[in-house]
Amino acid sequence: MCRLLGYIGSSIPLDYILSKPEHSLIVQSYQPLEMNSGVVNADGFGIGWYHLEKETNPFIYKNIIPIWNDVNLPSLGRYVESGCILGYVRSATTGQAVDMSNCQPFEFNQLLFIHNGRIENFKQTLMRPICEALSDTAYKFIKGSTDSEHFFAVFLDEYLKNPDGTLEQALRAALLKLDELAKIHQVSASANIIISDGKRLIAARFASGIECPSLYWTRDDLAYPKSVIIASEPVFKGDWHRFSEQSILSVGQDLEIEIHQLSTN
Repeated sequence: MCRLLGYIGSSIPLDYILSKPEHSLIVQSYQPLEMNSGVVNADGFGIGWYHLEKETNPFIYKNIIPIWNDVNLPSLGRYVESGCILGYVRSATTGQAVDMSNCQPFEFNQLLFIHNGRIENFKQTLMRPICEALSDTAYKFIKGSTDSEHFFAVFLDEYLKNPDGTLEQALRAALLKLDELAKIHQVSASANIIISDGKRLIAARFASGIECPSLYWTRDDLAYPKSVIIASEPVFKGDWHRFSEQSILSVGQDLEIEIHQLSTN
């Protein structure tokens, strides 16, 4: 079950958060401490970041090899700096292809999206019901076969149908729809999410009929002042806070944090 990381705050080189901490995302790829399924995250990875000065779509670097084997990442990590970074290492669900179309982050205009979790027996259970409920625009967006990308399409559908709404509202509606479908079809589903538009981070820890994957956040650590970090596992020793189950956390442009509980029946 994949590992996630989101950073927003003062500009830093990518490697300062991806590889240098004692329990960095790279370490979590081969030595995770809190995964409730799988052993390693060796089925590819992806990094997304935003330009420091220009209002432009985010940049993404992906590969289907283990993150520890990518010889280009160390140089890229030293060269690129950003104040908003998302990272992901993948542990593919059995039967899912390890290819670029199934590699995160997923992107739509200014938005980046990463997901950790699973839908039980996805292809046999919720894949078709999800697709049938999507708008034509959201359905055509899907390029791969993962439950992660299909859930991104559910989120995107909610986001596009209410252009004056917030990312939090769209994510809440998507999670409640996932919960409803999971209960109707009597399957379990989990969805830890990090979303960004380059100015804010929105994250959720959610599950239906199964234990939530781990997710933590910390703010203004001495080594990372004026920043918020969200991660599947703490990446260094510090004042980490465990996400409440069934919650959405928002980080504003001023790094102010708001937490809202999701109510499910």
